[in-house]
Amino acid sequence: MPRLIVAFALLSVVPPSTASETLPGTRPLTTGDPLDEQMVAGIDRFVMRRIRQERDLRPGRWRLDFDSLESYQRSLATYRDRLRELIGAVGNRPDAAGLELIATTIQDAQVAQNTAMTITAVRWPVQDAITAEGLFLRPTDSPVARVVAIPDADWTPEMVSGLTESPSRFAADLASLGCEVLVPTLIDRDVRFSKNDAIGRKTNLPHREFVYRTGFEVGRHIIGYEVNKVLAAVDQLELRNRNDQRNLPIVVMGVGEGGLLALHSGALDTRIAATVVSGYFDQRERVWQEPIYRNVWDQLTLFGDAEIAGMIAPRHLLIESGSASPEVDGPPQTELRNIAAPGQIRRPDPASVAVELERASKRWQRLRDVAPSQIGAIERQVSTSAPLSLPVTRDVLRMLDVPMHSVDADAGTLSDSRTGFSAAHRQRRQLRELVADTQRVLRSCHRERERRFEAADRASADRWDQTSQVLREQVHQELFGQLPVPTMDPDPRSRLILQTDDFIGYEISLDVYPDVIAAGILLLPTGMNPGERRPVVVCQHGLEGTPMETIDGPGSKAYRAYKSFSAQLARRGFIVYAPQNPYRGGDAFRVLQRKSNPIGLSLFSYIIEQHRVALRWLATLPHVDSQRIGFYGLSYGGKTAMRVPMVLRPQAGQPGYCLSICSGDFNEWVAKNVSVDAPFSYLWTGEYEIYEWNMGHVANYAELGMLIAPRPFMVERGHSDGVAIDEWVAWEYAKVRRHYDQLGIGDRTEIEFFDGPHTIHGQRSFDFLQRHLDWRQVQAP
Repeated sequence: MPRLIVAFALLSVVPPSTASETLPGTRPLTTGDPLDEQMVAGIDRFVMRRIRQERDLRPGRWRLDFDSLESYQRSLATYRDRLRELIGAVGNRPDAAGLELIATTIQDAQVAQNTAMTITAVRWPVQDAITAEGLFLRPTDSPVARVVAIPDADWTPEMVSGLTESPSRFAADLASLGCEVLVPTLIDRDVRFSKNDAIGRKTNLPHREFVYRTGFEVGRHIIGYEVNKVLAAVDQLELRNRNDQRNLPIVVMGVGEGGLLALHSGALDTRIAATVVSGYFDQRERVWQEPIYRNVWDQLTLFGDAEIAGMIAPRHLLIESGSASPEVDGPPQTELRNIAAPGQIRRPDPASVAVELERASKRWQRLRDVAPSQIGAIERQVSTSAPLSLPVTRDVLRMLDVPMHSVDADAGTLSDSRTGFSAAHRQRRQLRELVADTQRVLRSCHRERERRFEAADRASADRWDQTSQVLREQVHQELFGQLPVPTMDPDPRSRLILQTDDFIGYEISLDVYPDVIAAGILLLPTGMNPGERRPVVVCQHGLEGTPMETIDGPGSKAYRAYKSFSAQLARRGFIVYAPQNPYRGGDAFRVLQRKSNPIGLSLFSYIIEQHRVALRWLATLPHVDSQRIGFYGLSYGGKTAMRVPMVLRPQAGQPGYCLSICSGDFNEWVAKNVSVDAPFSYLWTGEYEIYEWNMGHVANYAELGMLIAPRPFMVERGHSDGVAIDEWVAWEYAKVRRHYDQLGIGDRTEIEFFDGPHTIHGQRSFDFLQRHLDWRQVQAP
C-alpha cells in the first residue's frame, strides 16, 4: 500500500501529457476484447456453474423425518408451503358446493352423450373472482375412480374428451373405463387476446406469458393459478366422494403443460392418490431455454422435478416419456409487436427422464418400511403413440387396483350438441379473470409492504438506520438474490485511455468471482495535491450503454441522454468512476436473468457485488475520501441507483454509497410492470428480464428510497420522459419525502422536475452532489 500511495501522489502533480500508461498500483490491462463482452460472457460461465452446484447441493437442503408416515408428512409441510409460495399458488379456495352447470335459455348444459358416458359443460369456483371452466365426463355405470384430466395448454377440453380431432383422447378413455373425469380449460399459447385496444397495444405475447408478466411482480404465476384450479377440481371430486359415501381414489393426469400442473398438484395435495405425468418430467436445469412462463424464482435451490415428485411419495406416480407430447418452437411471430421472450419446449429425452426418475425413486425406497401398503410403482412408459393412450390409462387403474369397465366399441360416437359455443370466448373469459386478479393484487399489495416496514423504528434517523438493516437484508435476499461477499483478490488492471486538460482517464478491470469482473473508467481531475482526498461520484450508464457514453461530449450519439455528466463532474473537481454494468448485449444479458432466476438470483445479484468490489478498490486510492462516495445513474443506471446504494451503505470498515441520485427511472415501479392500462408498462415492451419476483409485496421504489435513508437521496425527472408520467413519479416520491420529513431529515431529499426528455439534467443534481459530498472547489464546466 505505501508504494501505491507514493506512486499515485507523483502522478497527480505531473502534466497529463506525461501520465502513466498504467494507474500506479495496478497491472497493465492488456486484453483486446471489449470489457462489456468479457463481463457478460464471464457471468454466463459463472451462473452455469452455479446451476450445476445448486443441483448437487439440493439434496442436502432437505430435512425429512422417515420414522413414520405421519412424521414424514409433517416434515414436508415447510417444503409444500415454500413450493406454493414460489409458484404463486396462494389464497384460500372456497368450500366446494358442487359443480355449476353452464347453460342458457337456448342451450342445455349437456354437451354430448353415448351409451358409455355423458359430457356436461361446467365451471367451479377457485378463489376470489377466479373460476375454472371445462367439461365433466360421467360414466353411465357407477364410477370406479375420479380423475382431473389436464390437457396441454393448446388442447381444449373438447379435444381430450373425444369431441374434436386430437392427438389424445385420454379423458374420454378414462370415462369409458368407468372414471368420472373433470377436464379444466388451460390458458393457451395463442396471442389473440394479448392486447389492449383502448391504448393501441397489440403483442405476440402467448396468453400464458401475458399472465406471467402481469403476475410475476406481485407474487402470482400462471402455474400457481392453474394449480389452484386443479386443486379446486380435487375439492369438487372429494365432495362427490362424501356425497356418495364412497372413497374412490382421486387421480390427477396431465400432458405437456398439463403434466407440469399434475406434478405440482400431486406434490401439494395428499388427497391425490395417483399422479400421472406425460411429456413434462425431466431434469430441469435448462429451464431457462423453455418458455418464460415456466420461469419460477428460486425453484432449483430446493425443487428439481425429482424433489417435487418425491413429495408425492408414498402415493402413486407414473411418468410417461417417449410419447408424441406437444412441442413448441417459440412464441408466434406476427405483424404485431414481437416482444415475447424466446423459449422452446422439446419432448423430454427418455434417458434424461430416467436419470431424474432414479433420483426421485430414492424417496419411495426410504418410505418402504413405514408405508408398505401405499407404495406405488414408479414406472417409465415408453411409447411412440399418442400421450396417455388407452393402454396407459388402463395401467393407471391397475396401479390403483380398481375394477375397470369394459370398453364398449359400440358405445357410439360423441358429438358436441352446442350450437353457439365458442372455445375462443371461453379462453378470453378465463384469461381476463386471471389478468383481473393480477390487477386486483396490484392495488392491494402495498398493505403487505406497509406491514413489513412498520417493524423499523422511525423515532430518529439513527434509530431508523439501525433498525432498518434487517429490512435491507431481506430485500437484498428476497428481491435481488444474494451472493456471498467476494473474497478473491481483485487484482486491479488498468490502461490509460483519456487525457485532457481537466482530467485523465483509465480503463479498469477488477476480479469479483472466478470469471466475473467489474470494469469501468476512472477519471482523475488534474491539479490534485499530494495528500488531498476528494469525493467520488460513481456515474452509471443505462441500458445497452458503456462508461464512455457518460463521458462523450457534444456531437456524440450518447450526449443527448448523458450530457457527458461524468466529464462535467470531473471538470468540477470530483473523482469520477463510470462502471460498466452487464445490461448490454441484447438477449445475451437477458438470458443471464433467465438462467439466474431459477436459482434465486438476478442481474443485480452480480451488479451489487461488482459495486462492492469497486468501492473497496476505490477506497484504497490515496486521493479518494471513502466516506464521500456518491452514486448517480440514468435510466437502467437509475434503476441501479435504487438498488445498489440501498444495499451498499457505509459501515465500520466497509465503504459504501453515502448518497444516491436516480435519474430517468424513479417510478411507481410495480405498477409499471403489472399494469395492463398504462401504455408505458413493461408489459408492452421486449424487456422481459425486467421483472422481479413478488416485488409488490416486498419493496416498491418508495420503500427502496426509504432504505437509502438516512443518506441523501434525489430524483431527477423530465416532464417528457416516456418511462412514466409525472403523476406516477410524484405519487411514489411523496412517500419518500414524508419518510425523510418524519425522520427530521427532510433537507436530505429532493426531486427536480424539468422540462425535458429522458436525460441527465445536471442542474440541481450537481448542486445536490456538491452540497452533500461537501465539495466546495467548484470549477466552471
